[in-house]
Amino acid sequence: MGLSIFQYSFIRNAFIAGSVIAIVAGFIGYFLAARGLVFAGHALSHIGFAGAAGALVFGVDPLFGLFFFTITAGAAIGVSGKNLREEDMNIGIIMILMLGLGALFISLYTGYAERAYSILFGTILGISQTDVVVTAAFGLAAFLAMAAVFRPLLFASLDPQSAQARGVPARMLGIIFLVLVAIAVSMSAVVVGILLVFTLLVGPAATAMRLTSRPGAAIALSISLALAYTWLGIFLAAISSWPVSFYIASISFFTYLAVRLMQQFTRKARHALSS
Repeated sequence: MGLSIFQYSFIRNAFIAGSVIAIVAGFIGYFLAARGLVFAGHALSHIGFAGAAGALVFGVDPLFGLFFFTITAGAAIGVSGKNLREEDMNIGIIMILMLGLGALFISLYTGYAERAYSILFGTILGISQTDVVVTAAFGLAAFLAMAAVFRPLLFASLDPQSAQARGVPARMLGIIFLVLVAIAVSMSAVVVGILLVFTLLVGPAATAMRLTSRPGAAIALSISLALAYTWLGIFLAAISSWPVSFYIASISFFTYLAVRLMQQFTRKARHALSS
């Protein structure tokens, strides 16, 4: 089949939307890891599940339910405490409630099971032209917002004490960042689903941060890896019967594993040579 798959509009839509999502997820994912907010991002994905399931019950596009619930929750989590690392318990309790609501909404939904299934595992190959436009709009807004706060956010993420001493509005930056994480979670769910949303948000960033300690290089590499995982995952799914989320998750995991094993081998080899 090869490159002939690009004659189909749904494949082109998938690559366009997937590219936008990968760029945003790779960019935001670096800061999510650097700020130690991986659990908060994980909670937002489950909160998004409740929003998407609720939207189905009320006959609304699940994407809008995802955005509404995650953005509202992201802002609320950001406002809830000065030190989000100490808020894990509260976030966990909220996540439990949202999972319960999601289960309730799914049980109340009487439509096609495929729509509920797509919430959990993604539906990038079924994305419409309208979804592409919505995704591109949110993606551009999120990217521009990240670019606008990039320098103070990077300073506050890598050296929060010094940033606060110099008057950087760390609290406000934290709220803005979590709202942007919420947008990235909602967008990523379209590709890999709620259950595997961390595939794009954490996988590329984790690998990039193992390969370089320089923030700029790590962000660029994280975005590049997210794009590569997404493109390859969509291509493999298009020429096979297996889901995109499986391919992207597998590629992300085995790339990280290979990098980690390579580093361990190199470290042992250097130790052996030095001794």
